[in-house]
Amino acid sequence: QVQLVESGGGLVQAGGSLRLSCAASGNGFSINTMAWYRQAPGKQRELVAIIFVSGGANYHDSVKGRFTISRDNAKNTVFLQMTSLKPEDTAVYYCNANSRYATYWGQGTQVTVSS
Repeated sequence: QVQLVESGGGLVQAGGSLRLSCAASGNGFSINTMAWYRQAPGKQRELVAIIFVSGGANYHDSVKGRFTISRDNAKNTVFLQMTSLKPEDTAVYYCNANSRYATYWGQGTQVTVSS
């Protein structure tokens, strides 16, 4: 079983920055892709950014140029650096990790951007 532990959420003013972290732990797993999703009140969960073992990444159009996803493969940790934050970025952010056989989710961390 794999556990994902997130940290780094909080309240920030528009234009500010936050850095989210997510560490995967457990036994006998090999993580392939890692990603960040978010869910705002009344909306569906959406993919924010995904990063592959190779380091290649894709982003939601709304965050391109503002957010950067990175990972430390040796530590099974993924990061999301968020800059130029906007009120519409307010949501619960979820870490996601995928092995060959399973998908894992973190508990979520709240990001609130005030105008």
